[in-house]
Amino acid sequence: MAKFGGHGYGMAVLFVVIGAILGGILGQLLLSVEALGSVMPYLVNTFPVFDTSVFTINLYVIQLTIGVAFAPNLMSILGIVVALVLFRRY
Repeated sequence: MAKFGGHGYGMAVLFVVIGAILGGILGQLLLSVEALGSVMPYLVNTFPVFDTSVFTINLYVIQLTIGVAFAPNLMSILGIVVALVLFRRY
């Protein structure tokens, strides 16, 4: 099994995904704090990296609609960095 810092790649991906989600949620929660009002709009502004158009697959029994977009904000990137630091210590 491939290793990343003594642990598997699957665990590293899990840490990164959870860090990105928690960073984005934290950014949205901090957006309503008035003391950070001038800085937070820059930290929660999303930057679209890629965006695929939605497409539909009709299998006559089930219809699937699939689309993928990746648009992180600075808080989610900060969450990824913190998650990687925690993963290295784990």
